[in-house]
Amino acid sequence: MEKLYYTIGEAAQLLGENTSLVRFWSNSFPKLLKPRRNAKGNRMFTAEDMEILRQIHYLVKELGMTLDGAEKKLLAQKQQVEGKVKALDALREIRESLVEVRNGLKK
Repeated sequence: MEKLYYTIGEAAQLLGENTSLVRFWSNSFPKLLKPRRNAKGNRMFTAEDMEILRQIHYLVKELGMTLDGAEKKLLAQKQQVEGKVKALDALREIRESLVEVRNGLKK
């Protein structure tokens, strides 16, 4: 079951980054990310926001794109980027499963 809202700390942990980077991306992509704020003013990210953050992470950290380039790519070709990110996530999960099986066979 997926959560309705993720805190900035949870978002950073899921991405493997620090909270300041997630906050920076949140401010840098106002057309794509619009996190809600709770009563304290803390950012709360939806599942859709998390998908966009994963896509930004892929474009900036893995492909080495600039923030402007990543924004243009997401605005122009969102479905292509989304498909690639989902495929990479699936491959990572398969790899983790295979590593667990391999480690189980070694015992």
